[in-house]
Amino acid sequence: MLPPICEATGHKGYSVGGWMYSSLKNLKTNSNNKYAVATIYNGDKLIEQEIEGTTWYLLPMKGKKTVKYNKSLERYWREIQNTFNPNVVHIHGSEYPHGLAYVNACGPQGVVVSIQGMVSCIARYYTAGIDFTNVKKHLTFRDIIKRDTIRKGQKSFEDRGGWEIKLLQKVNHIIGRTEWDKAHTWAINPEAQYHHCGETLRDSFYSHKWSYDACEPHSIFVSQASYPIKGVHMLFKALPLVLRHYPDTKVYVAGYDPTAAPWWRIDGYGKYLKKQIARLGISEHIEFTGTLNEEDMCNRYLKSNIFVCCSAIENSPNSLGEAQLLGMPYVASFVGGVPEITDMNSGALYRFEETEMLAKKICDIFALGSSYKPAPYDTSMYDGTANTQSLLETYRQICLNQQ
Repeated sequence: MLPPICEATGHKGYSVGGWMYSSLKNLKTNSNNKYAVATIYNGDKLIEQEIEGTTWYLLPMKGKKTVKYNKSLERYWREIQNTFNPNVVHIHGSEYPHGLAYVNACGPQGVVVSIQGMVSCIARYYTAGIDFTNVKKHLTFRDIIKRDTIRKGQKSFEDRGGWEIKLLQKVNHIIGRTEWDKAHTWAINPEAQYHHCGETLRDSFYSHKWSYDACEPHSIFVSQASYPIKGVHMLFKALPLVLRHYPDTKVYVAGYDPTAAPWWRIDGYGKYLKKQIARLGISEHIEFTGTLNEEDMCNRYLKSNIFVCCSAIENSPNSLGEAQLLGMPYVASFVGGVPEITDMNSGALYRFEETEMLAKKICDIFALGSSYKPAPYDTSMYDGTANTQSLLETYRQICLNQQ
């Protein structure tokens, strides 16, 4: 749910998906098209509301799991399709099955799917180097009661991956931005037309620039740590090597602290991180920031010395793109589509499993201090105007193909 409909209906806002709202605003500014935004919500009736020239639809999913296919959505999709009668239906992301429900109900005509991550591929990397013994060892009361272990999380990705594959096999148009997502979508549906389009990021990151003088020296920022794929446990493993040379190093992790939950609520990954932090003796060097809104997130980047993307797999992570827009130094794992969007003059890459390499890359950047000067970096893939025009051209081609 994007900000306008959250505010209009009194629902809690979300700290994710800001790039979709940026894209929508650019589309409305640069075209005379009429737009509707439809998504699911935890309610029991279909909501339709007009806000500043955009029609918003909320499809009811009260008490139902978003990761499972819900056939009841099909009639709502047909109702929305008949009411709004769209020329193009742009599905953002393939990782949840309500996009598939639209295609099953209304057909693939005029449908294009934007690839974010690909759960069908990501599932194989879910445990991110945590072996089966450690998965069993860190089973918690909460995991048993809710039947929600690390392995169960991987199984959820595998199941959602099945819905994703069905969706991609049915559509005729796909939007992507890296050779990684192009290869994987080609493997699933070689007949679909692939359209390249960069990602327009959140507004705040276009209007600020990182400076060493304004940052906290020897501080590291990580944008997410909610599940193993994001690899924060690998950064923690590397941290003692960094501390040997820079003992004042501090790691800031965006989002809630998974290690702070009481024993009956902590999950297996939170327990694993908690024990790892204690064993390595790094607790005073780790700070979870809590959920950050767009402005606070931007400020956290600007205050940090280095941004680290330590994921086991990524397509082209928006968090890394935001660091690049700000012009700050970064270290990123050499996975998925990441190598395509990085520049060795501005940051450093390392193999995900090589925590020694991660530590050394961090220390190398720390050693530069105020002498670090980011090289001119090609951020054209984040150019909002160019991306909007590219998106509009894709919509035009889809409409022409229907004639």
